[in-house]
Amino acid sequence: MKTCGLDVYKDTIFCAIYDGKDAVVEKFSTFTPDIEAMCVYIQAQGLDTVAMESTGIYIRVICTVMRQRGMRPVVVNPFLIKQMPGRKSDVADSVWIAKLLYNGMISDSFIPDGVLAKLRVYTRQYCRMVQRRSSALTLVDQQLVGMGIRLSSCLSKITTKSFMRVAKAVAGGETDPAALEKLVHGCLKHKRDGTLRKALTGCAEEQDLWRLRKLLEIVDMYEAQIAEAEKHMEELAEANYREEMAHIRTIPGISRISAMCIIAEIGADMSLFGSAQRIVGWACLRPRNDESAGKYKSTAVVKGGKHLKPMLIQAAWGAVHASGSQFGAFFGRVSARRGAKKAIVAVARKLLVTIYAILRDGSEYIPLQSKTEATAAYIHKMAVLDAQRHRKLERMAAAQGIVLSELTDKLNL
Repeated sequence: MKTCGLDVYKDTIFCAIYDGKDAVVEKFSTFTPDIEAMCVYIQAQGLDTVAMESTGIYIRVICTVMRQRGMRPVVVNPFLIKQMPGRKSDVADSVWIAKLLYNGMISDSFIPDGVLAKLRVYTRQYCRMVQRRSSALTLVDQQLVGMGIRLSSCLSKITTKSFMRVAKAVAGGETDPAALEKLVHGCLKHKRDGTLRKALTGCAEEQDLWRLRKLLEIVDMYEAQIAEAEKHMEELAEANYREEMAHIRTIPGISRISAMCIIAEIGADMSLFGSAQRIVGWACLRPRNDESAGKYKSTAVVKGGKHLKPMLIQAAWGAVHASGSQFGAFFGRVSARRGAKKAIVAVARKLLVTIYAILRDGSEYIPLQSKTEATAAYIHKMAVLDAQRHRKLERMAAAQGIVLSELTDKLNL
């Protein structure tokens, strides 16, 4: 039996073949023709499973080429196969990975392929463009403030249509506060006392308008990319995960975009994770176990899950503020003891466990009953059981020739 381990860097790949006693290490470059030559070399050794550390974008093309050639890449968390200090080298790392694979001590990471990999590309690009659009809008607001136009002081947020209309009008050369005021919807309080008109009175020079126009062009570019990514996301999700999305969206706080992003990260097949505890740990939402000499040093969640965790936290805030949501009651209980920040992470964990159960069972979300509803259901259940016992006693008494109702009258029961 032989195994293969790769130690991947930006420009080089160290490929180790281990047979249980000795290891042979070959060096390849990261150019695609050399990666294909490495795959031919590995297959010539009678191997189709290759283990490697997760090194970001460097392993992506390697996994793609291997899958195209019918091979199985096994991607491992580097934290789980860390070498001993003072014994680390490029050759030693590749041999160490091959030895771990030989002894069955490697846990395969969840690396999607096919439709799920495509959906993940679009959802991650969507989230990235939304963040950059927010940064660009902040720069637009800063530019307007530098010109004396403090519209953001009168609006709840700068992502509204009113903000964009005013910004584009100012960039087009409009300076009349009365004309700009007509472009703002709402803000009745500020309109009545004249605060809005004062906020829209500014002093701009040509270079300020030029920079504002360029910033607005950047915002429009991000808007176009967001719309295009969302279109691709909807096409893939509707064609492949329509039922799963419908089930997930029955949970409070889960929107259409959130459902697509969550499915892109965890998939729809929950058998890959095995249990709710494992998927929570994989998403880095489980409190760490850091105990030494009977003392707990920290219970904070571990770092990681930079794509799934923010989406779940955002959905958790929506679930907390949903009317009549059990997540809101849970947040209130935890935040009273541990604070809002830890409470919202706990809600996100509960949300992920709920999503896991829904995708595993293929069912919709059924909220837990309130205490009043649960008490009423219990009373009704007990009444039904009492009626069943009474009918049973009547049948037993009738078999003995006794009329139970007459007997209870005589006994004054």
